[in-house]
Amino acid sequence: MWKGSGFNDNAIEEGTNIIVLATIVHFSRNESGIEGVYNLASAQKMVDELKKWNVTHAIGLPDNGTARLFEQLHEDPEIDVITVSREGEAFAIASGLYVGGKHPAVIIQNTGFLESGDAIRGTVFNMEIPLVVLIGYRGYQTMKPDTSRVDTAATFLEPTLKAWGLPYNTLETDEEIPHISDAFTKAQETSMPTAVLIVGVCT
Repeated sequence: MWKGSGFNDNAIEEGTNIIVLATIVHFSRNESGIEGVYNLASAQKMVDELKKWNVTHAIGLPDNGTARLFEQLHEDPEIDVITVSREGEAFAIASGLYVGGKHPAVIIQNTGFLESGDAIRGTVFNMEIPLVVLIGYRGYQTMKPDTSRVDTAATFLEPTLKAWGLPYNTLETDEEIPHISDAFTKAQETSMPTAVLIVGVCT
């Protein structure tokens, strides 16, 4: 189920979307300790999902979680990779590419998303661009009970998305990779941004 609200109901014609992403390793525990470890969604499967929507450009700033994803994107001849020095720049570049008829995707971490607030407001919101934001959920594990330190990059993320009226879903495993396509569909239906929060390290 999509969380958040605040979009108009006007459907758009075929258009572009923009994406923001990243990932982590999950541990399941019982009273005796770690029960199992599993890797989250694979970088190649994420790239394949983006290509279903004819993404032409991946724009963003790599981090530990998305390193493998950026490697896969660099190896793909159908997608051009553009790296930025500040995450807010990614939204301006992506908006220009969208206006020019391209299909960009923005790939950044939650810290970069929080830094990009005014750029998002002044571009994709005001221009009503169907942006899919795949956001790396840094600090997700620190919000679990009995954690010694909580990363505020994680605790600020979802409240900020809700305050900005940005619908979102969470992606943790390969089985949830179709949430990326769900986000593209939602963005096209509303002509506004949507988000997918990716927990983990791309493999």
